[in-house]
Amino acid sequence: MATSRRAPDSGRGSASGASRAGASGREEPRISLRFLTSAPNLARCPPPDQPEVAIAGRSNAGKSSVLNRITGNRQTARVSKTPGRTQLLNFFEVERHLSGAAGGRLVDLPGYGFAKAGKDAQARWQSSVNEYLTRRDSLVGVILVMDIRHPMQPFDQELCSWAAASQLPLLVLLNKADKLKYGAQQRVLADVRKALSGQPNTLVMTFSAHTGLNQGALLEVLELWLTGAEDTAAAVPVPETPADPDGAS
Repeated sequence: MATSRRAPDSGRGSASGASRAGASGREEPRISLRFLTSAPNLARCPPPDQPEVAIAGRSNAGKSSVLNRITGNRQTARVSKTPGRTQLLNFFEVERHLSGAAGGRLVDLPGYGFAKAGKDAQARWQSSVNEYLTRRDSLVGVILVMDIRHPMQPFDQELCSWAAASQLPLLVLLNKADKLKYGAQQRVLADVRKALSGQPNTLVMTFSAHTGLNQGALLEVLELWLTGAEDTAAAVPVPETPADPDGAS
């Protein structure tokens, strides 16, 4: 990955990757992550010797819930919320993908717009995140979590534009889909896809950390990115309907 990308303007734990039965009794796809380290800036990051996917989003978009959902362990995101780590880059090693293979890292970026941070802290966040996004050679894709009820906020738009300019694969998760009826979900999905229709290597899907909607599709994309697939958009069939229609309220 070239280092000339332009940035947008603006305790150790593990989780089981084995499929587990959900409330409905069906086996749910999971991924296994192991907390590696936290870093305040690029210089303190681990060596860029493995492909990495960053997960970004506003502080109220449900990013932590997404992490917890795909691992089946509520302790996963708690690592990033530990005092002293909320404004750091938090690295997780992937110990098990859907296929059973291991490899790659997930990097949990600080939530944008955290209310308790002052201007100095926000400036440091901007600097560390921008530096990571623009100069991290091992970065292969970004997952952007949005609240489906409030999509494409200014920060979201900036990150989408940056990904397009950087030619970096982007997956937009319209989280909290369970908060909307199915028809409303599909209208927002269509609107966001239309807004991003000119961007190559960009996927948009509805998601629910509460019901697990499109959980499997998310994990397929993640594994493809971290194992070197070049054309994710063509390789992954994105579901158009809820995995569990009874769960889409």
